[in-house]
Amino acid sequence: MPITFRKVLRTTAYVGGGIVGVVVVYAVAAVICSAIPVGERSQPTPGAIEAYILSNGVHTDIVVPVRNPQIDWTQQIRYVDTPAADSSMRYVGFGWGDKGFYLDTPTWAELKPSTAFKAMFWLGESAIHATFHHKPTEGPDCVRIYLTPAQYAELVDFIRKSFDYDAQGLVEHIKGHSYGQYDAFYEAKRTYNLFYTCNSWANAALKAADQRAALWTPFDGGIFWHYRNRGPVK
Repeated sequence: MPITFRKVLRTTAYVGGGIVGVVVVYAVAAVICSAIPVGERSQPTPGAIEAYILSNGVHTDIVVPVRNPQIDWTQQIRYVDTPAADSSMRYVGFGWGDKGFYLDTPTWAELKPSTAFKAMFWLGESAIHATFHHKPTEGPDCVRIYLTPAQYAELVDFIRKSFDYDAQGLVEHIKGHSYGQYDAFYEAKRTYNLFYTCNSWANAALKAADQRAALWTPFDGGIFWHYRNRGPVK
């Protein structure tokens, strides 16, 4: 039986409608779950560790002290892994994401459909982006949080378990890649997808540290909604 033009149009409409429906359901679920808070925002207490939630407008990093009595991150994330090798930096930020996005898409203008498709549908690998900072400045895209030593230990454990390690138990530096003078990339575990994005990872890190977070969110706005317009913790 020949395929008629009308059948082609009907099939195309069904497929298109199905795709639109999935996108709408995903967007609605993201909004609803992003608005549901879990955990409490910690108050400053004696001995609290100051950390930061930092967004570049799309991607969220968790920024922590380079060194404190609990951990010296430079034992794993070395200053010399970055082009500047600037050992004066006091903080280091961690972000997790799709390796293809990180390494092959420094700007949105360079995003390839194949990279996006692989990232969305569990087909790529992941990486951790580590960036050294001087003390971050609080603002609309940077929030300070306070962690007890126990909470910080949980956060450290979460971050460390996100790295992939070589046979010697060392993090695997991805050489020859950086966005600037103070950052480096490392091999990571898990696979980026529609339901576990770079911001989902940061949100999960906050949950691990018993901090205020969204129930689930794929976007940075889902994290910052629970901190913006509420004023800094004194």
